[in-house]
Amino acid sequence: MSPPPTPFDPGVQSSHEDPSSCPFCRIAATYPHYDPSDPPPPTSPILDPDATSPDPATFVVLSTPRLIAFLDIMPLSTGHVLLCPRAHRPKLTDATPAEAAEAGRFLRVLSAAVARATGVGDWNVVQNNGAAAAQVVPHMHFHLIPRPELRDRGRERFTATMFGRGQREDLDEEEAAGLAGEIRAAVAELMLAEEGGPKL
Repeated sequence: MSPPPTPFDPGVQSSHEDPSSCPFCRIAATYPHYDPSDPPPPTSPILDPDATSPDPATFVVLSTPRLIAFLDIMPLSTGHVLLCPRAHRPKLTDATPAEAAEAGRFLRVLSAAVARATGVGDWNVVQNNGAAAAQVVPHMHFHLIPRPELRDRGRERFTATMFGRGQREDLDEEEAAGLAGEIRAAVAELMLAEEGGPKL
């Protein structure tokens, strides 16, 4: 008996929703890329959080030709960031090798930037594939979730939160604008330091 096909098999396609209805594709199309080591000022029109109106405001923290990262609109904790490819890729196995490599690079940088901006030194990186795995938006994305006060949470809440489920609240837009600016600034500092040689 042969094993089940995988998305890498040439005759198999993973389920794709219409990219025109994908909220992450709309965000990627709305916000142009910029040099992460020299982000535009917070007042720049290319970072205008109302640009996606009437959709929820988007607070971009990283924008490259291949990837975009922004604050989650229903965060599990302050600083909860989503990182995804600009192109519509439903699952991790749909990403190109170049997208996957760049995502790995920036997961590391964003993790350090979010920790620096929030002051929270522990976090989860979560990536869900498919509805049964708790993926809500069928556009591949990584969650970076700062984890303050873990000892105060019950095991059930910890497990749910770790997999992208759990108690969530609407993003406070005023707080989000400041935090997004701090994360972009931290990304720039980290990128410049890395270009100069020292590791994160």
